[in-house]
Amino acid sequence: MKGFVQKIKQKFSKSKNLSLVMGAQYERQNYGQPLDRSQSSQFPGRDVETYFRPSSLPIKNTLFTDHHFFDPYYDKDVNEMKLPATLTRTAEGTVLAYLSVLREAENLTPSQMGGCGTVGMAKLPYPIAYQFFTKDYHKNVSYQEYLQSFRGIGHLNVIKLNRLPDENEVVSYFIELETIEGSSKGLTYFAYYYGKIQLKKVHSHYKIDQMKLYGEDFLCAPYHLWQHDAEAVVEVMYGNWCQLIKKKLPTTQEGYVKTIVFIGTDGAEYRLIFYQLTNDTDVLISQFRKHSKGNFETIHIDPYDCVKKR
Repeated sequence: MKGFVQKIKQKFSKSKNLSLVMGAQYERQNYGQPLDRSQSSQFPGRDVETYFRPSSLPIKNTLFTDHHFFDPYYDKDVNEMKLPATLTRTAEGTVLAYLSVLREAENLTPSQMGGCGTVGMAKLPYPIAYQFFTKDYHKNVSYQEYLQSFRGIGHLNVIKLNRLPDENEVVSYFIELETIEGSSKGLTYFAYYYGKIQLKKVHSHYKIDQMKLYGEDFLCAPYHLWQHDAEAVVEVMYGNWCQLIKKKLPTTQEGYVKTIVFIGTDGAEYRLIFYQLTNDTDVLISQFRKHSKGNFETIHIDPYDCVKKR
């Protein structure tokens, strides 16, 4: 059996290499250079993005797919790189530009390989992306530490991007990332992350000051957790634990945004906003309570504190 499998692998490897050679020759003969994702119109009716992702959500980080943006940065050290001022004039512009740079980056390793040649712009985008951070971030995270955080990742798409309520003049965005990662098995796989990017205004420009990401598990919730479901979270944590729910209204959902409203035992109206991740887990994003003037104000209730007080 082992010998048979080895023969199959050798046969597949030969046919794969032949296909790659023929494909490269076809590209050179017909287009003079390898296919650029920004030139998908060369194949009418063909969406090149279908080769990169299974998700149907539109990609957000698509600013630099023609690769000309990277031309001035070749052969420059990380400390010599400067960003165009136009990229950081708005908070959302900074986030989109930063994530668009990272979309073209790869940090595959000998133990986590993928692709059949050069992937994207290789590691060139990483020192450029590092320039989107504040000086305080640079003090806390060196460039090498930053680079290592992408170990094994070969491609990155942003599929969710939403601004969170501002707090004390701090601007934050929720993001969900869809990555293609290498492996030691001769295949690549999709992995998903979600988290928050926090920005700070520095001399009329927005720089990234903090960032925290969490990996998504596709096995935990369906087997063990009720915490993945927004309705269960509200009923258990805010109802049973905090004894705060008098009447719960029907859940509403638009796309991946779930809104749950309930009337509290204190007579106030509460509104909880959840985002639904790719693995179907609902993540609590914001909590609001309607004050006496009829407007909603941001609040922070930790249901675990309710348990501690019992």
